[in-house]
Amino acid sequence: MGRKVAWGVLSTAKIGTAKVIPAMQQGAATVIAAIASRDLASAQAAATQLGIPKAYGSYEALLADPAIEAIYNPLPNHLHVPWTLKALAAGKHVLCEKPIGLTAEEAGALIAARDASGKHVAEAFMVRFHPQWRRAREIVRSGEIGEVRAIQTAFSYFNADPNNVRNKADIGGGGLLDIGCYAVATARYIFGAEPERAAALVDLDPAFGTDRLTSGLLAFPGGRQVTFTCSTQLVPYQRVQIFGTKGRLEVEIPFNAPPGHGCSIGIDSGKDHFGSGIRRETVDACDQYTLQGDAFSRIILGDEAQEFGIEDAIANMRALDALARSGKSGGFERV
Repeated sequence: MGRKVAWGVLSTAKIGTAKVIPAMQQGAATVIAAIASRDLASAQAAATQLGIPKAYGSYEALLADPAIEAIYNPLPNHLHVPWTLKALAAGKHVLCEKPIGLTAEEAGALIAARDASGKHVAEAFMVRFHPQWRRAREIVRSGEIGEVRAIQTAFSYFNADPNNVRNKADIGGGGLLDIGCYAVATARYIFGAEPERAAALVDLDPAFGTDRLTSGLLAFPGGRQVTFTCSTQLVPYQRVQIFGTKGRLEVEIPFNAPPGHGCSIGIDSGKDHFGSGIRRETVDACDQYTLQGDAFSRIILGDEAQEFGIEDAIANMRALDALARSGKSGGFERV
């Protein structure tokens, strides 16, 4: 067993304590060594519950710990860039939750900070480490479904809690930044290209001021198109359809892949409308958060190259910015 990277976690956010930390603790190259909260009791409770050795009553105290090599930042969206900058300045590598920031311009500051620190920084799009997405991209590149020209994505859940950070407009809440970002990131992943234009229809919650329903269109080079709908106030659902000239690929649980169950990819030859031309491939059960954490740890250890750096995160943010602008202008916006 090789050396493990010592990680610290900024905050006791639910995404971290419920999903990411337990998964990272199963990693072969990762150890969660500390957790911090602005309330020491909260940090101590989380540390006890999760078996984390150290608890800090401030983020600054955690960043000052010389034993911590890497930081996982699951803070609310408006704190992603500020605390990632502080972590880089403290000499820590950073894996920051998506979206990387509120705008591409804000996130752009991370390039200079990364270069000055000599540390790695990346956005936590765990889906790109799940083997079902690796396999989907492999099938697309093989040409089995022909030339891929269109992707359709649906992603929704229902959350009308006024105290939830996803429903607070002033700190980056709303569906586009929370889950629409997945539609953009996975389309860029499959196409291996950047969108050129974007258009969006947005419905704002009258009380929260956040986008509760957004439908977007992204135009990629070569006439390729992506359409998606994301919502924070619809029935929970997610699906990705990838259309080629000779077939269709369906990712059934594209984003919240359950760690205890295998996932299924459907490859449809289009023989008929009853599905007789569908071949299903099952990907073994795994935890995409474990895979993500270990991948970043191996990058830190120098065992593998970084595939998705901060430039990739900023490119994703540019598309989200263009979609947000279109929601206000009512027309296409350049990415």
